Amino acid sequence: MIRLVVVDDLEVVRAGFAALLETQPDFTVTGTAADGAEALEVCRSAGPDVVLMDVRMPRMDGIEATRLLTAAPDPPRVVILTTFDLDEHVYDALAAGASGFLLKDASAERLFDAVRVVAAGDALIAPAVTRRLISEFARTRPRPAPPAIDVLTPREVDVLRLVAEGLSNADIAARLVLGEETVKTHVSRILRKLGLRDRAQAVVTAYESGLVVPRSPH
Repeated sequence: MIRLVVVDDLEVVRAGFAALLETQPDFTVTGTAADGAEALEVCRSAGPDVVLMDVRMPRMDGIEATRLLTAAPDPPRVVILTTFDLDEHVYDALAAGASGFLLKDASAERLFDAVRVVAAGDALIAPAVTRRLISEFARTRPRPAPPAIDVLTPREVDVLRLVAEGLSNADIAARLVLGEETVKTHVSRILRKLGLRDRAQAVVTAYESGLVVPRSPH
């Protein structure tokens, strides 16, 4: 059973998402919250696996709440709910520890799939969209101190670069002429060596380290 918490300052949105999620036999909504501060309290008691988090909220926004949630021991995975896929706040949330993002007008099936994918620790749906968003905003932001990717082997660097380009394990396997299980092992080692939680964080790290150069707008 996947335990969920829904965080949004609009009651109708919270109730709507909660009711929709509860239609699935493998989901249970263990709590809802109207802002980031309440989300921290609810998550402490509800122990969710996945948190669906709005960004713009009173008292504490979704970015700060995500940063605090993902820094805690045994943290939940956070999916950011957004109205626009190119929203600068979503990049900040991914950098703060979110596992990905989902448009609020996504279909019910896409919502269900996204929750299951993130709960399993895999890449969120549409990595190319995540890549496009990160590329757009990493291009215009001051770059922090580069992560120490020199701990990676040359092959792991190749795999990380392709993860950041939005390729799936199957696509990477075909590109590098490797078995898919071998690629999966490489990805696991990359995450472990760099102290990253998932592929979304790997994409952010690849851009912030300069491994992948953000594309200029056309």
